[in-house]
Amino acid sequence: MRLILKSTLGITLSLGVVFFSSCKKKQESSKKEIDSVYATSSSTELCEKSWFPHSQTKNPAEGKGSPFDTDSSTNRMFHQWSWQKFLWLTKPTLVEEAEIPLFLNHEKIFQVDSHMKPVKDVEGVNVILTDTLQAGPGGVLKTNPKFNSDNKSETVFYSIHIDPILKKSAEKFKNAIISGELDENNYKTFPVGALELKVSWVATSAIPKEELSNYYVTTAAISRDTINYSKTEVAMLGMHVVGVVENHPEFIWATFEHDDLAPNYNWKQNKATSKDQKLLFEKGETSGLDAITWDTLKHQPNVKDKAYDLFQYGVPRNPDGSYMKTSQGGKKNFDNVNNLNECVKKNLKDVWRNYFYNGSIWINTDGMSPEEQAKKIVELGQGIDNGKEGSLARGSLNCANVTMETYTQTFQNDLSKIKANTLVNCFTCHNAVNFDVEDKDNRPSSPLYLSHIFNGYVERERGKSAKEVEVLKAKHELEEYMKNTLEN
Repeated sequence: MRLILKSTLGITLSLGVVFFSSCKKKQESSKKEIDSVYATSSSTELCEKSWFPHSQTKNPAEGKGSPFDTDSSTNRMFHQWSWQKFLWLTKPTLVEEAEIPLFLNHEKIFQVDSHMKPVKDVEGVNVILTDTLQAGPGGVLKTNPKFNSDNKSETVFYSIHIDPILKKSAEKFKNAIISGELDENNYKTFPVGALELKVSWVATSAIPKEELSNYYVTTAAISRDTINYSKTEVAMLGMHVVGVVENHPEFIWATFEHDDLAPNYNWKQNKATSKDQKLLFEKGETSGLDAITWDTLKHQPNVKDKAYDLFQYGVPRNPDGSYMKTSQGGKKNFDNVNNLNECVKKNLKDVWRNYFYNGSIWINTDGMSPEEQAKKIVELGQGIDNGKEGSLARGSLNCANVTMETYTQTFQNDLSKIKANTLVNCFTCHNAVNFDVEDKDNRPSSPLYLSHIFNGYVERERGKSAKEVEVLKAKHELEEYMKNTLEN
């Protein structure tokens, strides 16, 4: 069948294959694991008392002397970092006598576009929204109109944010590559503390007024042409938190969602179900992959208003509901994530208690030197996402966010084809291979290219237009589809 693949800037590529999608949720808990430095005196709760109150949450320890400065890591320390990092990013800060979460404080965290170019501030707003297209087949997520009394459906928008550490190091590496001082093939890595965020938003008109107090709400400038903006009240739906810690230059890729967006797929019952209307799921049920598969010809999902999370917490399941055998113990990972969600919710008093952690992914680098870690990332290349037993991927092996990877939670066209070697996660597209596939046989590799916004930053500096870069990225994602589907 013929595929029409649309890039994130609306360019159409004609390709001879159907593109399916995926990247998703959570993972597992304990098996005689050594208590991490974060552990509380209670053996049953993994969140730290020092994280609360939320107004005083500190940035988690990440460098030398942190829990990650070890040859023997534990599953729980990565999940604890993820929750504490989210709490730190959402803690209130004072800007011009108004409280806003730290990640929207433009003196602390910078908003950029998908090529790491600074986004120009618009007076009177906290975030600028222009991007609506998802990765992969270029799907656009719209809300369930029956969720509100006005029968109104809204489009979900996205923003990208980086910290000063990533900004400074990315500029240095970009300049070195462009000048020829640094070879395109290299083993350079971003420093500890480097941070990327991607956040999903929707106009508050999509949400019943009585429900709005359960969402973080702010004022945004929304534009579909990057020229004309309209000030709009928006609610935050989800956030990717992607950061470098000691011994993990591949980044920890964590994701968070609002509590009441969509149900999880019940693998034992073979359906996703909700008795109530949800923002992304019309009440009732759906079965199979049509609701999370984007039709690239009709420019809509095969089944509307039935988006769901394929795997709860990104932890892969078998059709009978049991945990799939993978490179990461399923129960341990799932229990650790679930424990933290319950523990944090019990201790939070503000609006952020209505958001949950949906898992994260990283690789096992225990016992490796920094040089060995960088070389391993390059050596794994596009295979860094492999979830088969014995592989290095850890955490939520089908990690994704229902608001950002809605239609890329799997590249298979049937549930029965989802196996350990066909799982899709953040590393499926984010790997050491430069997405400039024009010279397919000589593509550069570096741990730096794990960041697509850095990759785009370099390509733009070389003189490519924004549209050209997005076409290259779309081709790269198609290649991942081919690898994950046709070879399996």
